[in-house]
Amino acid sequence: MSARTSARSPAQSPAGRGPRHDREILALAVPAFGALVAEPLFLIGDSAIVGHLGTAQLAGLGVAGTALTTLTGVFVFLAYATTAAVARRIGAGDRRAAVQQGLDGLWLALLLGLPLGLLSYLLAPAVAGALGASSTAAPYAVTYLRISALGIPAMLLVLAATGVLRGLQDTRTPLAVAVGSFSANLLLNAGLVYGAGLGVAGSAWGTVLAQTGMAAVYLVVVVRGARRERAGLRPHPAGIRACARAGGPLLIRTLSLRAILVLATAVAARLGDQQVAAHQIAMTLWSFLAFALDAIAIAGQAVIGRYLGADDPAGARAATRRMTRWGIGSGVVLGLLVVVAGPLCTPLFTADPGVRHQLAGVLVLLALTEPACGLAFVLDGVLMGAGDGRYLAGAMLATLALFAPVALALPALGGGLAGLWWAMNLMMLVRAAFLVGRMRTGRWLVTGAVRA
Repeated sequence: MSARTSARSPAQSPAGRGPRHDREILALAVPAFGALVAEPLFLIGDSAIVGHLGTAQLAGLGVAGTALTTLTGVFVFLAYATTAAVARRIGAGDRRAAVQQGLDGLWLALLLGLPLGLLSYLLAPAVAGALGASSTAAPYAVTYLRISALGIPAMLLVLAATGVLRGLQDTRTPLAVAVGSFSANLLLNAGLVYGAGLGVAGSAWGTVLAQTGMAAVYLVVVVRGARRERAGLRPHPAGIRACARAGGPLLIRTLSLRAILVLATAVAARLGDQQVAAHQIAMTLWSFLAFALDAIAIAGQAVIGRYLGADDPAGARAATRRMTRWGIGSGVVLGLLVVVAGPLCTPLFTADPGVRHQLAGVLVLLALTEPACGLAFVLDGVLMGAGDGRYLAGAMLATLALFAPVALALPALGGGLAGLWWAMNLMMLVRAAFLVGRMRTGRWLVTGAVRA
């Protein structure tokens, strides 16, 4: 089936699609949320174990963890692009081609992961220095980064394999694998750090082994599926190039978003120690709440890709409307939760009265933006599922261009931390506006097994 822009009349959309869409969304989103929450627990588990070794060791882990989290965030396009491409093939009824597309994504992950792992090993001291590691923390950061570099190919394979399964409409397997790997990581770290007396190196080895095991389980699942569908396991250069082309715009989109978040932290740091501390706590809460909203976005990637692959733009529109309601509704609920529970949770993060005072106002602003976050995250997932990466890249670059001058002017204008979070709210509204505008054009509704 050739790709084309198509539109059907609303009359062709079956009645009663709403409840069916709700079931589809929940069946994909709930396990996806569990897997999303399980992933950052790797570093949390490491921090809990390493924290008892000493302050320098924990500081070194913090620096290394920041580098690795950034790396994972940048290459998350391996999951996003693979999900959309595989889901389109599933919608078109060609499961063999879907699995083959997923295998090409795995080969791309491996081709990127091997040189990236080598570079990470060689550049570990420079990365630790660039991230401001102190003379006492730097050796631990370098140790953790160099050992972790061995696990980078597995890390990227996990991202791509997760995308394959999501595209196949399976989010339960990634949840089971994530929970199992987190449990193994805790046991390995405790045994290697304390039992074997390896310290920070033991923590890094434990995480690498857990990630490698995670990648191995995914490979077994995908290879079994490939054999079942009689898909070839050898790399296909054309398929790998197609995966890279689809992922390129999503990489730009992700880098632009990362730049916004890094810039916000840099501006907060210029405002003062109490302000940056309060900002960091607020960003931690913001990021955690994003997991719940991203779970719906992941469902959007899988569901929308399948509908468009099945030449059903009416179904794609109907599913988008349902997911939009879920996203905004979830944002309202999460915002209210922040207003109610925020003051109760603040003492868990800091005992500094100044930081608490700064944080109190920021939490209200954070709560106000949650409905916009829900809308933006869901529509982001919908357009990813539609393969509309070029628009997403352009929209995020434009959002960065609007946010940067406002944020950079705040210290000189005396806007303070509250001003920065008003700018963050503005950023989310602009981002949502770009996405809503694209939805209304209908240009994203390109049907077919492959988006041209």
